[in-house]
Amino acid sequence: MTGTYDVIVVGARCAGASTAMLLARNGLKVLLVDRAKFPSDIPHGHLIHRHGPRRLRDWGLLERLVATGCPPITTITRDTGPFPLVGRDLVIDGVAAGYGPRRITLDNLLIDGALEAGVELRDGFAAEEYTGDGNHVTGIRGRNRTSGARVTERAAITVGADGRGSHLARTVRATEYEVTPTVACWYFSYWSGVPFNGLELYERGERAIFGHPTNDGLFALFVGWPIWRQQAIQSDLERSFMAVVDLIPGLSERVRGGRREERFYGAANLPNFLRKPFGPGWALVGDASCHKDPYLALGICDALRDAALLAEAISQGLSARCSIDKAMADYERNRNAATLADYRLNLEFAQFKPRPPEEGRLYEALRGNQEATNRFFMAREGMIRPETFFDPQNLKCLMAAAGGKTQ
Repeated sequence: MTGTYDVIVVGARCAGASTAMLLARNGLKVLLVDRAKFPSDIPHGHLIHRHGPRRLRDWGLLERLVATGCPPITTITRDTGPFPLVGRDLVIDGVAAGYGPRRITLDNLLIDGALEAGVELRDGFAAEEYTGDGNHVTGIRGRNRTSGARVTERAAITVGADGRGSHLARTVRATEYEVTPTVACWYFSYWSGVPFNGLELYERGERAIFGHPTNDGLFALFVGWPIWRQQAIQSDLERSFMAVVDLIPGLSERVRGGRREERFYGAANLPNFLRKPFGPGWALVGDASCHKDPYLALGICDALRDAALLAEAISQGLSARCSIDKAMADYERNRNAATLADYRLNLEFAQFKPRPPEEGRLYEALRGNQEATNRFFMAREGMIRPETFFDPQNLKCLMAAAGGKTQ
């Protein structure tokens, strides 16, 4: 049996489902496949912040997300040691700074959006190999994992949204660049009965702690260490995890007063790379295209952004508004322009490098100034134009008002 589509997307989670949905909304015939059966959870981080919430609103999906019981994050606490900075009431035009839905909720929400747009979904379907004509990918060959039925499908473009170990990327030997091997390991779980106050970020030497509310009244808590500590941590994971939490007395009291509801999950295979995200008949998106340590929680929001960039490029190329080669080259250029600065900053954080002294001076200047602190967090999260806060003149005025010295 053989079919023909404009686009086949392999991988139906946040990057793949979003890409498929946007392509279908642009009038293209799209097949979306995944070996998992949905709804399905995965043990990955799941914070959506920066441009992610606004994108979901623009796609008509944010209200649905909130309706699942996922609390909006309107407060951010950042504590690097001497004192915490707390941004409050971080909402603009009804969109909060962040949301932390479980992946079973988010992925299913995006799949529903794709189905409503006219995407054909085949879950429980393994894309076993990619068909080609010379160097040109022409589609997939796979099977239904329940019935065993095999099928070949063809498309003008085949998209790999199949994660950092992408089968498509390996098949086409996609070039990697900006490569840094794994630098950190992360472990996390979920607690009930923990009072929460938005997103909490703590740094203590070579240890980092992140916590945020999620669905079902649970509190998600993550701890990260340099990768070289992994073996010692795993020898007694719960003790190691809680020893770091205990470095923050107020957090420790809340967490120990609650109840851990699930086992610990971990990630220690976290290479950092960008891949060339296109070639003849193929493209990559999400972690298949750019994978990074989860320190700044950029994975989901960047996947949503790159899905929009790729969907626009494919739509332009297949509609002859411009050549497919130019459209896809624009996709890579736009992705890199949007991600490289954050990618490199994220790597610095994940290597637990000391923060520059001027960051500490800025925090001191913000201390006790709630309005400026709120604008700082909004600028960091892209809720307002960053330059409106980080303009040198504005920073100079803040430092002067706080009695600090400028450089």
